[in-house]
Formats: sequence, C-alpha cells, structure tokens
Amino acid sequence: MNSPDSVIVIIPTFNERENLALVVTRVRAAVPSAHVLVVDDNSPDGTGELADELAAADERVHVLHRTSKDGLGAAYLAGFSWALARGFGAVVEMDADGSHQPEQLPALLEALGRADLVIGARWIPGGRVENWPRHREALSRGANIYTRLMLGIPLHDATGGYRAFRRETLEKLDLQDVDSRGYCFQVDLALRTLRAGLRVAEVPITFVERMHGSSKMSQGVILESMVKVARWGVRDRLAALRR
Repeated sequence: MNSPDSVIVIIPTFNERENLALVVTRVRAAVPSAHVLVVDDNSPDGTGELADELAAADERVHVLHRTSKDGLGAAYLAGFSWALARGFGAVVEMDADGSHQPEQLPALLEALGRADLVIGARWIPGGRVENWPRHREALSRGANIYTRLMLGIPLHDATGGYRAFRRETLEKLDLQDVDSRGYCFQVDLALRTLRAGLRVAEVPITFVERMHGSSKMSQGVILESMVKVARWGVRDRLAALRR
C-alpha cells in the first residue's frame, strides 16, 4: 500500500461543530502522517469556520467549502476530486460524528495492501455497534440483507461508510456518472468496484452512536436507497438475460 503520508481522510460535515475538533485530533493521533480534508456544506452552526481554524493550526488539515447542502454523495465526490488532483494514494471516508473510530483506521489501511476497497463492517464476526436502539440495528441489518439479495453481491455491510479506496480504484470507476445523493452512495461505489472486477475486503469495526447532534438519516434517504438498489438489481438481471 502507499505510505501513510499518501493517505487522506475525507470528513463531510453539516452542523458538526461539537464533534469535529475531537474527530480530527483522533485521526491525527491514530495515523500522524495522514492528511484530513473537511468538506463542509455551508454549515450554519460554524463548522466551516472551526475547520478553517483547525487547518490554520495544522498543515495536514485541509478544508473544502461547498455552497449548499447537496447530499453525502456529492460531498464525497467533491472530496475525491480534490484528493486525486493532489496525488494522494489512499482515500478514506469517515463520518464526522465519531461513530467511525479513528483508532481503527490503521486496520483499514493495512487491509488495503491486499484489496482495492476496504469496508469497515459492522455485520461480520468481530464487528458490532454500540448505543444503537434495536430498531436502528434491525433497519441496518435488513437493508444490508436486502442489498445483498437484490444485487447478488457477497458484502455484509455494503452500506457501511467507513472505508478506504486505493486511488487507482477511484480512477477506474465512472465517478462522473454517480448521482446517488444519500447513503445509497456507499452501495453504488461498492457495486461499481465489484463490477469492475476489483477486490473488496471487509474488516470488522465497532460503530459507536454519535455523542452530539442528530443523525442525517431521513425517510427520503431510506426510500432513495431502496428504490435505487431495486433498480440496479433489475438492470443487472435484464443484462444477464440479454447475454
């Protein structure tokens, strides 16, 4: 794998002022040579201004300001473009709320030495969640079973958002064609990676519910994911029949 100095952790933010500084500090402690890119969607709570302060104090912290809240997928695509243009060899997705533990980042990067995409998985042996109500766990488990069955893919946590890509993986995906805005963005990129014949590995993580603020999950996000996964599944089956 590329050296840790070639790693960048992308953290999308919208109203995460209470969480951001601690998460960035933990990332920098877990992998001191890694860079951090905060992609802020014009947060009204001042998250963007705090990110600027963190960047001013640490040359390995960077900020990308966007003008509006346009969805998780769009924020990550903007971050990918920024990171690839600057030559980073490994690109990591991480939530700003502390649910993805930075201390587990070395395990993802180690696994990237033998895979093209590594997903931090909750629903494999060794993986778990903390402080989640049972209905949230049931929803996530059910969504991943639904995704696995509809798409015929071997992943147990295709919706997981803690993941690491090789730069070559992102370069091989048709990112300009990605229009997934919510959490189905994660399924979309995992599916594209598998369809490109690349290696996807899952490593166990402990997912911890956020300490501050509120989840960005909504009924609209869930509906978008269900509809798009079904559409992709039907598309693949029709393509197989034509072949």
